[in-house]
Order: sequence, then C-alpha cells, then structure tokens
Amino acid sequence: MTENHYSIDGDKLREECGVFGLIAGPDSHREPAFDTYNALYALQHRGQDSCGIAVAQRGQLRVHKGKGLVPDVFTMQDLEAFRGANVAIGHVRHATNAASVNPANIQPLLVRHASGSMALCYNGTLANGRSLRAESENRGGIFQGTNDAEVIAYLIVREHLRTHTLEDAVINAMEYMIGAYSMVLLQSDKLIAARDPNGFRPLCIGRIGDAYIFASESCAIEALGGVFLRDVEPGEVVVAQDGELKSFHCRIRAARRSLCLFELIYFARQDSVIDGCAVGAVREAAGRELARQNTVQGDLVIGVPDSGIAAAMGFASESGIPYDIGLMKNRYIARTFIQSQKWEQEKSLRIKLNAVSATVRGKRVILVDDSIIRGRTCARIVKLLRDAGAREVHMRVSSPPFRYQCHFGTVTPPAEDMVASGRTPEEVCRIIGADSLQYLSLESLKRLAGVEGLGFCDACFTGDYVLPVREADPRQLSIFPTLE
Repeated sequence: MTENHYSIDGDKLREECGVFGLIAGPDSHREPAFDTYNALYALQHRGQDSCGIAVAQRGQLRVHKGKGLVPDVFTMQDLEAFRGANVAIGHVRHATNAASVNPANIQPLLVRHASGSMALCYNGTLANGRSLRAESENRGGIFQGTNDAEVIAYLIVREHLRTHTLEDAVINAMEYMIGAYSMVLLQSDKLIAARDPNGFRPLCIGRIGDAYIFASESCAIEALGGVFLRDVEPGEVVVAQDGELKSFHCRIRAARRSLCLFELIYFARQDSVIDGCAVGAVREAAGRELARQNTVQGDLVIGVPDSGIAAAMGFASESGIPYDIGLMKNRYIARTFIQSQKWEQEKSLRIKLNAVSATVRGKRVILVDDSIIRGRTCARIVKLLRDAGAREVHMRVSSPPFRYQCHFGTVTPPAEDMVASGRTPEEVCRIIGADSLQYLSLESLKRLAGVEGLGFCDACFTGDYVLPVREADPRQLSIFPTLE
C-alpha cells in the first residue's frame, strides 16, 4: 500500500473492515436488514469510512451503501425499503488511502453475471491481488475500483461458469487466492461464509431464533441477542440455506494457522471472543505480565484511551500501584479528522486528548498503551503529561516492537516510518521523551493468548511472513485454466 492516510491517532493501526450476514429461517418474521444495521453498529470500530447493506428481497438483490458512519449512511426510509428481505449482508470499511474512499470501493459489491447474481463483502488483503487483477484484465476483466473485492468476485464468477453452485465456485476460487480474507456472500436464497486457509482474520457463526448469523466478531451476534455457536475454521466454507448449515473445506492446506495477533491486542472489541480467546482477558493479562516485568517505581497507572485501558488496569491490579484516569478523550471528533502540519496535529491532539492535571501533577506516571507505531502521537502524549505536571513518565507497551509492514489486511506505514524499525528500545524511549520504555515480549504475548492448536501471524514483529508477499511479474502469469 502506498500513500496511506492516518487520522490524528497517528500511532494506531487500522483494520480494513468488518463483515456481517444474516439469513432468516423459512418461517421467520425477522427483518434481516434491520438486524444487519444494528450489527454494523457493533462492528463500527472495524471501519468508519464507509458502510453498506445488500439484501435478497423477493428474489432480487438490492444494495444501499455510502461514505460515512452507519447512522450517516442509512435512514429509516432506506431500511423500510428492505422490508420483506430474507437474507442480508453488511460491511463497515476503513479506507487504506485517500484515493480508495471512492464509491466504487464501497462494499457490499453487487455482481450480476451469466449464472445469476451475488453480493459480496470481505475483510483482508490478497497478497497476490495485483497479479490476479492483471491476469483478469488480460482476459477481458473490467474493474471499477481498486480493492480486492472485485478481484475475488471475478474469480468466483469465472468458477461459477464451470460449477453448479456458488459454494463450489467459492471453493475453486480459493485455490487462486493467496492472503487474508474472511468473507460473506449472498444469493437469493442462501448465505455463504468463507475464511482463508490460514485464518488471518476472524469470522464466526451465531444463531438467533431460526436465523443463522456470520460476523467478524462475536460482539455483533450478542448485540442482537443471538447465541455464538463457533468460529468458521480456516479454509472452511459454510452455507446457510433453508434453515440448515452445511460445511465444506477448500483443498488448500495451510502451513500453519495464523490469526493476526493485533486482533487480540487492538482491533477486536473488548467483549469479543475470537478463536477461543477472550479479548478482554488477554489484554488484562498482558498488563499483568508487564507489571511482573516492571523495574521502576510509580505512583499512578494510566491507560491511553481506549485501547490501553484494559492492560493498564491489569498492570495496576498486579503491581498494587493505583489506577486512575489521567487522560480524557473527546469522543465527538471523527476518526477521519486529519491535519497535515505539525502544529495542527498537536492542536488536534489537545482537542481529542487532554491530560488531567489534578491527577498526574507531581506523580511518577506509568503510561500503558497497546502499541507504538510511528511514535509521533506517543511522544505528544508524553509531552501532554509532562505539561500537566507529571514528574516522570514511564511507557509500558502490551505488545512487542512493531517493525515490519503488514500485507494481510492491516493499514500500516512503510517500515522506514516505524519508530522501532532499526532502533533499540532505549533509542525509541529517547525519541518519545519518556523516562523509561518497556515492551511485552513476543513469547509472553503468545503464551497469554495461547489456545490449543491456535497459531498466530506475528510478521509485524518478526518479519516472518506466513505467505509470500512479493508478487511475480503479472506479464508472466498464467493462473487460470482455459474454459472448455
């Protein structure tokens, strides 16, 4: 990715999106579009730039989508127009760069083709997406946007011409797709969920009454009053139709399961459970482990809102150092509030975050956050605390040093812009202006998040990518067999 844009949360990574789907039972009185709207609220943290809903209504597929937050894009009139639908899918998205907020990239993607119609939402990034796109274009494919959703749709449509069902087409298409993808698709009478063979991005299954649900996180299921059933397995394709679930598996065997560690550290909502890991419990345990490794004295523990609070509370509980609110967050500033000049960024930070001088004045502060990416915002927060009278500021981070770019669905700056890349923790400490800095070790983090049989993608810390991320020359590719 190039020309990434960042909000004033300059040290915070961004997920690309969250997906949701619900299919009503044969005799259900549910309204899937309304349920999807409410579920997207629960997934809003996964994307704030655009959103959309597609439905199957009396045999026809319809879609409404646009830029903005869920309540900005949908009115009651929009949802009323979807009454009587039997199945719906929804999407929230964070754009990866300034150009990608164009309407053609907003999902769900609705496709009408020779074998029928389908709508698709996905979360992730294909490592071979550019190669697949180039090969498709060489064979006559036409693309309107710049993201991988159209590439995936092209593959599925192509395979649908040689198969009888949409699920068979999805299984075949997965043989060409290298990278991270959790997706939901709908036809007029069925809902399909698929997860890549490594399981980079989360996807789970739930039920409410006689309706089946697929969602990026379990919190969306619980928001509707539904019951979490299980996670979609890596490489699994699940079909919900006529009140039943059917499971299939693609033919690719992954080298190892590779859930993104940052789902547990930052992306997922605190009350979600992902692949057996209770997100909030992992974050609190990370803070406890940081406290056990701590070597400095402190008077007060504070967390950077909102992602550092759970770890800060765990740190305080384990260390016996009091926890308090030392930073107040203004929740009425949009995440897309961007300023380019340094003085504007500093002013913006003071509007969004304010140090509570009565709490921190004269104190040795232990400041806890989930990560440090570029270091700029972290440095400004340390300065805010010092300006508010903090005597010392000791930075504690509930993840290892972030040094490498992600190629599997996380919006990251290039490696050269990451403060920890090529630097020791002592050097990073001097850059951010803290009195001391301590990271959580990768071994400790994996142990705390450990669930039997669950593996993680830790490439952002180690540079050890599970899949190849350098693409071949598209002009030399021949990835599609000729149709008979």
